[in-house]
Amino acid sequence: MAEEIKVSAKQALNYHKKYGGKIEVFSKSPIIDQKDLSLAYTPGVAEPSREIAENPEKIYEYTSKGNLVAVVTDGSAVLGLGSIGAKAALPVMEGKCALFKVFAGVDAFPIALEAEGSTDIIDCVKKISPTFGGVNLEDIKAPRCFEVEEKLKKELDIPVFHDDQHGTAVVVLAALINTLKVVGKKPGKIKVVITGAGAAGIAIHRILRNYGVRDITVTDSRGVINKDREDLNEYKKRVARESDATTLNQALVDCDVFIGVSKKDILSKQMVESMGGDPIIFALANPDPEIKPELAKEGGAKIVATGRSDYPNQINNVLGFPGIFRGCLDIQAKAVTEGMKLAAAHALAELVAGDQLNEEYIIPDPFDERVAPHVAEAVAEAGLKEGVARRRVSPESVRQHTHCLVNIGHRTMKEIYEQHLSTHVCSVHINGSTENG
Repeated sequence: MAEEIKVSAKQALNYHKKYGGKIEVFSKSPIIDQKDLSLAYTPGVAEPSREIAENPEKIYEYTSKGNLVAVVTDGSAVLGLGSIGAKAALPVMEGKCALFKVFAGVDAFPIALEAEGSTDIIDCVKKISPTFGGVNLEDIKAPRCFEVEEKLKKELDIPVFHDDQHGTAVVVLAALINTLKVVGKKPGKIKVVITGAGAAGIAIHRILRNYGVRDITVTDSRGVINKDREDLNEYKKRVARESDATTLNQALVDCDVFIGVSKKDILSKQMVESMGGDPIIFALANPDPEIKPELAKEGGAKIVATGRSDYPNQINNVLGFPGIFRGCLDIQAKAVTEGMKLAAAHALAELVAGDQLNEEYIIPDPFDERVAPHVAEAVAEAGLKEGVARRRVSPESVRQHTHCLVNIGHRTMKEIYEQHLSTHVCSVHINGSTENG
């Protein structure tokens, strides 16, 4: 078991208060004298504006659009906190933006919206889309998240990616690819049960089907999602199946793989014992999984993965989204296709191979610096093949570019904190009080 890293509420609050948030904007072009000022702003700035007015595609040459991602939320489904609103979601969105920068050199900006519903989110994102090379939707409740993503994908010519759906699905598939190698099973021959029919569960179902898994049962709080149920929304109908099983317990009998994206403690030792030989358990509810890994092992589980860092086989979205967006941005992609997601999963799985691959090491560590470059290369190659790239570049150059950005990101961050280069360490402090004291 990995060492558990405990963080107290006081430590977390002090961390965020000390830095005044986790991101800042810094000019990458020098502005140190009058000439620089004239080039960066008036009168020089008029020239690229004229060029873009004549040819809008030149926005990628003359601006930061090609490396900017909007991280958009309405605060309706934040981590394990639920619907806490846009303001309370901002620390999470800032954290996401920081991960984009550190792990793939992507400049991401948090957009927390006070939105009444899907239409508000869609309209706002469409209006701000000229600024960004991609949109990462985050912590939007189901089924609203499906409607928002589907509409934006149709109406925008930049990648739109709901990470709670597809980031999770990509990393789950990567872990499953390697797990099946360990237990010697084929995707077309296994029986999978997914519990949780929200954003992640439905996306996992889709990517597993695309990978070749055919026998998949999805359950929600009311049991198995059967075709004869009359309480299903249009998105649950897409994963409904014909089945005699009506409960999770029944669905798990002789099952090969359990994937949980629901809530803690819904899987028992006895349920694991009822599964087929060498059962595979992905218990991904956070912060507490559907079953404790120790209990799953007692029930006979061959391989157990969770979303936690203090157990082996952590399934963490940070293994996916930075490299996926890096690959998209470097080819100036118009969309993220299903093929690009599959390519990302295969690339991630390839990083654990040969003698390395075992029951407690099926997926790379989040700080493995090979991850984003390898994923970005695979995504770029798939995007080029599928015709969604504006820019023709070699996938190898994307890998090299990402590797450089990752190295710079880690090195720069270390220098900033060791040499106190960030603006937050200014020695002049503003003293005062707020309306709340």
